[in-house]
Amino acid sequence: MGEALQAALTDRYDVLTGALRDRLLTFVLGAFDGLGDYRDAAAAEFVNQVVPVVLGAQQQMGAVTDAYLSALVSDMTGQSAAPAGVQLPEALRGTPPAQVYERPFVQARTALSRGHDLADAVSQGRNRLLSITETDLQLARTHAAQQSMKRTGAKFFRRRLSGGKNCALCTIASTQRYRVENLMPIHPGCHCKPEPLLTGKDPGQIIDEGLLKQAHDAIARDLGESDRGGRAPDYRQIIITREHGEIGPLLAVRRQNFTGPEDIPAA
Repeated sequence: MGEALQAALTDRYDVLTGALRDRLLTFVLGAFDGLGDYRDAAAAEFVNQVVPVVLGAQQQMGAVTDAYLSALVSDMTGQSAAPAGVQLPEALRGTPPAQVYERPFVQARTALSRGHDLADAVSQGRNRLLSITETDLQLARTHAAQQSMKRTGAKFFRRRLSGGKNCALCTIASTQRYRVENLMPIHPGCHCKPEPLLTGKDPGQIIDEGLLKQAHDAIARDLGESDRGGRAPDYRQIIITREHGEIGPLLAVRRQNFTGPEDIPAA
């Protein structure tokens, strides 16, 4: 069926994953907003209520992603590529989920200790929770996609932008090809999806010259300068990849560093 079927598959996948994300965020944020207080007992109750739902949503994201990519590859190659399932560990970050979902409460308490009023402190905790939940669902997508694409024999993939608005980091990154053995770099709030490039050979680093030029033209229009060679500070300061201690490859700001296990002081 070619491009028409592939576009229909992508649209359906976006609808399904978008609905999954919306349901999960509504549940998680609703549970946080409904707490009577944000002390230790409330935090424990919240974690017990929310973590199983998050883990279930991650498994759903993995299954839907595997089915989508299998159907996409099947149409691209003309060969059967039925989904065989993916294996997603509970701790995709390498950190127990219960510990991760306590962090919004730590955020709120830290804000209170620094003189913020209760409403602002809770708002900071809620924002942290939103970022954590979205990132966890996106991690499920990228890990499932890597497993699914490896199974098909794909060597390279691209970053397919979401149907809505896309940030500069994602737009520039979408013009590049990536190797399947590397997870797709993400960032908080990222909704991009990996898509296999089933070419017989390496397509080269830049796979969409037109979009890359449009992005540079927009940067030049908004900032007054643009440099594809990477020398203009306003632009190239952000389009880099850092290795996050938990999340993995992360689109980030230059000079932004993240801590890992080796940064924890010895007892």
